[in-house]
Amino acid sequence: MFVALFGQHVGPTMRLVATKMASITRQIISTAKAPAAIGPYVQATLVNNTLYLSGAIGLNPKNGNMVEGGVEAETHQALRNLGGVLEAAGCTYKNVVDTTVLLSTMDNFAKVNAIYAEYFKEPYPARACFAVAGLPKGALFEIKAVAVVGEIQES
Repeated sequence: MFVALFGQHVGPTMRLVATKMASITRQIISTAKAPAAIGPYVQATLVNNTLYLSGAIGLNPKNGNMVEGGVEAETHQALRNLGGVLEAAGCTYKNVVDTTVLLSTMDNFAKVNAIYAEYFKEPYPARACFAVAGLPKGALFEIKAVAVVGEIQES
């Protein structure tokens, strides 16, 4: 299979370069250290060395019930669930390069940030945070992430 890539800009035209693409490997990541998916999705998908983690909420992986204790307890559990999937892929929180945080209300933003900083250390991953109208199972917090598999060296 070939793909066309644009080269350097030369006057009013672009130079076209053809390169052969390497095959892409996809692997499904699953672990009992995180709750089973509650819909038609997987816990994570590894494509080459990029790990795409599905949203994690504060479900107890042993019984599938939401943990009690409010947004703090849910945030800790969701991040532990995320950690279990990361571990199954040979990663740690340090491998995470991007997260998306979903909150039931921005009133919980400061509480969630304090807990988030217990799991993710500087340099933090890129992040977006949104308040949404509803989350699965009435959750107050959800996080999805992208990680890179392999040794991370900071520059």
